[in-house]
Formats: sequence, C-alpha cells, structure tokens
Amino acid sequence: MSSKKGGLSLPDRPGAGAGDGIISRVSSSISQSPIVYQGKRAASDAALIAKKLLKSTGKAAWIAGTTFLILVVPLIIEMDRDAQLTELELQQASLLGTPPPASAAGGPK
Repeated sequence: MSSKKGGLSLPDRPGAGAGDGIISRVSSSISQSPIVYQGKRAASDAALIAKKLLKSTGKAAWIAGTTFLILVVPLIIEMDRDAQLTELELQQASLLGTPPPASAAGGPK
C-alpha cells in the first residue's frame, strides 16, 4: 500500500497483465493494434484537411464578397439610377405631348 499524507489511499496498481482482467487485456490489445492506429491517423489527417479547406474557403468567400461590394454593387446602383432617369424622361415627354427624347428611345444622345 502506498501512503499519502492526510487520508486514505488505494493500493498501487500492479503491472499490466499481471492482475488485470480479460476485458482490460483485450481492450489494451485492440487500442494498440495497427488498424486502430491507422484509423486514428486517417481521422487526424481528414480533420487537418477539413480545417485547411474551411480556412481557404473562408478566404475565398471574403475575397469574392469584398470584390462584389466594391465592383458590382456600384454598377447595379448606377444602372438603376439610369433606368429611373430614363423612365422619368418618358413620363415627362408623354405628359407634355412631345416625342420622347432620343436618349430615352434608345438612340445616341
């Protein structure tokens, strides 16, 4: 028995295999098998690859998102503004009874 200061202690555990039961022996032999080792290694590699893939996908999403905001959104706003202006010119021309301006009809200004 090992003695510890100030309390009750359990006996020291004997060496592996000496007094262990069949379940612990089978469990230790399975956990030390090459198949389990390869499975753990494959799972670790898969987790590492998934982590790298997720990180690079996040970077790509960030680049695509910021590019969209900087280049495409202003273009969409300008096209909408131009369409509203053209519609307003057509409305004014129809109210005044004059032919629509050349720019509103699709011709050059």
